[in-house]
Amino acid sequence: MSKRYPPEQRARAVKMVLDHLDEYRSVYAPCQAIGPKVGVGVESLRQWTVQARIDAQQWPTSAERQRIKDLEREVRDLKEANEILKAASIFFARELDPRHR
Repeated sequence: MSKRYPPEQRARAVKMVLDHLDEYRSVYAPCQAIGPKVGVGVESLRQWTVQARIDAQQWPTSAERQRIKDLEREVRDLKEANEILKAASIFFARELDPRHR
């Protein structure tokens, strides 16, 4: 059953969470602390807060999150390739070193 909250109550609750967000490790934790005090469900408050941060461009959209994930994967692959190339260059440098024979 859906419970509708007045826009003023939603805005006040989200503002309270955003004001205390730096005191917690995640968005969920302040929602757990503040939600019951203002009579709002924890998950509803968390969703409103996330949406408010997206609207304020403080939170990446799903497309941006996917792009970040893809770029992180690419960086990981490039670092791995770089390590392989370093190891290969060390190996061939030893093989070509006339003092090594």
